[in-house]
Amino acid sequence: MNNNENSPLQTAMKRLGLFAGFAVLVAVVASCIVFVDETEFVISERLGKISAVYDREEDRGIHFKLPWPVEVVRRFDRRTQLFDPYGREVFTKDKKNITVDTFVCWKIAESKAETNKLSDRPVVRFFRSLGSVDLAESRLDSRVRSILSTQIGQVELDKLFQIQDSEIGPQNREAGLLQKLSTSVRDLVVQRPSESESIQERLGIEIVDVRIKRLNFPSGNQQAVFERMKSERQKIAERYRSAGSAESQVIRSNAERQYNEILARAKADAERIRGEADAESIAILNAAHSQDRQLYQTLRTLDSYEKIINERTTLVLSANSNLLKLLTDGLGENISIPLSPIDDRSTDTGTTRPPSDSDKTSTVEESGP
Repeated sequence: MNNNENSPLQTAMKRLGLFAGFAVLVAVVASCIVFVDETEFVISERLGKISAVYDREEDRGIHFKLPWPVEVVRRFDRRTQLFDPYGREVFTKDKKNITVDTFVCWKIAESKAETNKLSDRPVVRFFRSLGSVDLAESRLDSRVRSILSTQIGQVELDKLFQIQDSEIGPQNREAGLLQKLSTSVRDLVVQRPSESESIQERLGIEIVDVRIKRLNFPSGNQQAVFERMKSERQKIAERYRSAGSAESQVIRSNAERQYNEILARAKADAERIRGEADAESIAILNAAHSQDRQLYQTLRTLDSYEKIINERTTLVLSANSNLLKLLTDGLGENISIPLSPIDDRSTDTGTTRPPSDSDKTSTVEESGP
């Protein structure tokens, strides 16, 4: 009876054992397969020794190895890495401290076709010397920091910020100081003069590019630097304003002088034209007078009447007044009429007072001889 009761349990255990064995077999077979992607390098280690390296174009695809843990696979990214560390504070040649931000583009170097020895492969050098991306970037950070401090320590601050013309954009012209400095830092990161091997030969790292992306002042003295820059710009602005004011004064003086010259010539021309007109007018009057003296005198006298006589005018004249003779006797041969019109100041035989709009009656008196 016990054998019958235990038989289902034994059957289940056997099935479970078969399933576990099959799973182990599948895992062992799967661990024997190595798939190499195009974005990675692969190193295979057998009992702690490198047995195979897949780091070339023809190595992509499926490969086989001994099952784990006899043979272990290590994978490394072959793509270009961007390392962007925090800004570092350095001193210039004139002892001014600035913050420099840089970035480094690097990758594990490609294997050369003629390199057959596994220990000479760049990925093997990288694995033995560094082993991980974090350690590689830490080494690059300390190396770039040291080289950058040395290079910027040989340049003055004014040279770093020197700009020929801020309004002109990038053009095909000579490289600036920062670009030259970035190139120099990159070359030194690859290999220093005191080193017999490059960083690629020692660590298996290829430096694609090193660039300075930003220069700034430390937060502690930014305000003081900005105030000094503002003061310098104000001095430059005042110099430009002074030059502009002087130029403006010169222009105003020239304009004023030209204005006075033009006005003086215009006044002289006006006086000349007015004199010529007066002379011509007198000539016309003399010609008219010479043609008919009596008519001319009569017209001038009538003009005088029009000026001194209106509705409010009262005339007091002597019996022998020329004005009275013209009114009483009319035109005659023996009547003597003044040649000039009688104005508001005087006549030949008396004085007059000009009429006023405020007076109800204006009187002109003339005394006898």
